[in-house]
Amino acid sequence: MATPPVAHLNPTLQVIPTAQLASHKFIKPTKRINEGHHVAHFLTSKAYRDICAFILQLNHSLCPRNQTSSPIPKTFPLVPGSPSSTPSIQAVQQLLSEVEALVEQAPPDPGPRRFGNVSFRKWHALVEENLDSFLDKGILGQALSAKGADGVTAKDEATAYLMGAFGSAQRLDYGTGHELSFVAFVGCLWKLGFFSDGKDDGDIEREIVLDVIEPYLRVIRTLILKYTLEPAGSHGVWGLDDHSFIPYIFGSAQFTRPITFVTEPMPLEGSVKGAPKPGDVTKAAVVEDLRQTNMYFSAVGFINDVKKGPFWEHSPILFDISGIRDGWGKINKGMIKMFNAEVLSKFPVVQHFPFGSLFSWDADPSAPVPAQSVHMMNQPVAVAASTTETPPLSATGTAAPWAQATRMPPPPGPGIPYSRVPTGPSTGSFASRQPRGEGPGSRSAAAQITVTKAPWARE
Repeated sequence: MATPPVAHLNPTLQVIPTAQLASHKFIKPTKRINEGHHVAHFLTSKAYRDICAFILQLNHSLCPRNQTSSPIPKTFPLVPGSPSSTPSIQAVQQLLSEVEALVEQAPPDPGPRRFGNVSFRKWHALVEENLDSFLDKGILGQALSAKGADGVTAKDEATAYLMGAFGSAQRLDYGTGHELSFVAFVGCLWKLGFFSDGKDDGDIEREIVLDVIEPYLRVIRTLILKYTLEPAGSHGVWGLDDHSFIPYIFGSAQFTRPITFVTEPMPLEGSVKGAPKPGDVTKAAVVEDLRQTNMYFSAVGFINDVKKGPFWEHSPILFDISGIRDGWGKINKGMIKMFNAEVLSKFPVVQHFPFGSLFSWDADPSAPVPAQSVHMMNQPVAVAASTTETPPLSATGTAAPWAQATRMPPPPGPGIPYSRVPTGPSTGSFASRQPRGEGPGSRSAAAQITVTKAPWARE
């Protein structure tokens, strides 16, 4: 029998030992990313290390598995309506149900408004008003009752991330930064040992993704439709998705080439037998069929719900990615790198992420120096009056940190390549895979952008 690979290849988020919880010093999370150059520190922090480890851990759990008892690999599809038997999962599902139910108490304002219905503020206030009672129930309340020496509780930390996970009541928007906040909330519960009632070998991680994160995304989609929430920091037509990123990581993982041992690293190319072709995301009928069982297609299905017109026009980046021929493993690898570049390395996204003890601003002693990518060299600079720090020379300011990517040479390294054409706002044209006869009559030269390589992603 083959020898399984060593386990250290797959990072995991560490759980705080029960014996140490009593002496653990919890800290109310506070905002630390105030200027563009603070992003460089974030990329060397313990919080960044832990976020990356948790996402990779969840991602790996969804990879199909070869079976000794059957020639057909085991896959892990979404099963809508299938109840979980794990108490911790049930508790978070109940929390999400209670949060969603508050929508009934805050019907949308009937006044004409294209984006951001003001009744969202009422719903957000109801969540804040009721959150203590929601989090104090049952085993969830027990896990969050851990109190440090100075009186700050685990609930004080976790609440900050949960409240940040449902969009901004001030701006009436929702985006990937809010999605990241929910991942951090679940990560807090993981660190506290809340999910220790689940099975090993990736089972509990799969339940977290399929039975907690996907239901959370369904709640978010309800809020977006109900209150017409504006995309937070959207790149418009040149963004991967107006609101989300996580489902594209986990959804592509569901279709990757299967592994045999749980300790094997994530496949970097290939697809499980029977997986749809990446190009099927452009076929509305296929998307409708698969959106109930796969997170990637579920996210694309929601795009189809809210956007009209040719897919290549309103979602050109996803369309470009659909042409990758090396399978879903290649897409999954690229999505992780793209997440690092477009979410974790972007000031507009991470500026509102708060830091406490569970996701710490303290430097990770083993962190490499962050690469000076296009994203790192183009962070906004707005020096606060209360600080005397001088930003590094590389942190040149710009009104839109991502806009200069079309005017600068791409960073070295592999990733998901895609093309941008700086055309007028009325078109979604691009050069690399434009359908014949559907684009404008003339094209400008596309700037080739290669997504920044994530330092925590394996080659």
